[in-house]
Amino acid sequence: MLSQHIFELIDVVAQKGSFTAAAKKLHKVPSAISYSVKQIETELGVELFIRHHRSVSLTPAGKHFVAKARQFLNDMALMKRDTQRVANGWKPSLSIALDNIARTDSVHALIADFYRKFQDVELIIRIEIFNGVWEALATGRSDIAIGATTANPVDGSFKFTHMGDIDWLFVVSADHPLANITRLIVDDELRDFPSICLEDTSREIPKRIDWLLNNQRRLVVPDWHSAINRFVEGLGVGYMPEHLAAPLIESGKLVSKVLCTVKQPSPCCLAWNDEQMSPALAWVLDYLGDSEQLHRQWLA
Repeated sequence: MLSQHIFELIDVVAQKGSFTAAAKKLHKVPSAISYSVKQIETELGVELFIRHHRSVSLTPAGKHFVAKARQFLNDMALMKRDTQRVANGWKPSLSIALDNIARTDSVHALIADFYRKFQDVELIIRIEIFNGVWEALATGRSDIAIGATTANPVDGSFKFTHMGDIDWLFVVSADHPLANITRLIVDDELRDFPSICLEDTSREIPKRIDWLLNNQRRLVVPDWHSAINRFVEGLGVGYMPEHLAAPLIESGKLVSKVLCTVKQPSPCCLAWNDEQMSPALAWVLDYLGDSEQLHRQWLA
């Protein structure tokens, strides 16, 4: 007896306050409405309505039943709508893995514009480091990756847009013992100082170490914000992306040095799984633009 039809009928009777008014609304005769209500009350073993001369009112049990019925009807409507939308490619959320190497300030505009465009899709931003970006994409934790560096280390069918190369600068603090050396610095002069390294956020695939000499200690930090502070404090040495290091060098907080063995630029890309395409993902890809725009907004 409990069905969407019964819930709708009880809801209409509760709203109208009489069997006659409910019958008119539902295009039925009052006796049919009264009979259906009596049947459901018999099945439940409780009275839902108090019968008055020309009207009805809800009992406490009836108020509870109507509240639950309305919740059920609302859930049913949402389920139907979402099922139809899923058939057309809609997904309830979009997850973006953002490599910490990319400019995080650009994500604020993306979030604001996304929520103005989509009223019913959640945007999830995950900050990842190195191979953690690829793992998030490969395992489905994220639908799109911004700023993924080096070659794809995982299996899968992904599409890419090149974002340009990341140029690296070897930096030390302005008062570091190496700061005043003007010649090329050899590896043996660096081993006594900890290498400031970011912790790769990958959990399953091998972690990547950005730069480390043999027999050199690491100073492992969670992100570039922490790394910058450790560089400025003179607690270690290492390479930093040029777009992050340049303002600190200009301000005199860091000094760039040249090593005998130079770290090569790292290719950087936007990556996504085209098999998981949705309207939200398609919009984000269009919003992010081509290679030139990607480099300007996220790496410059």
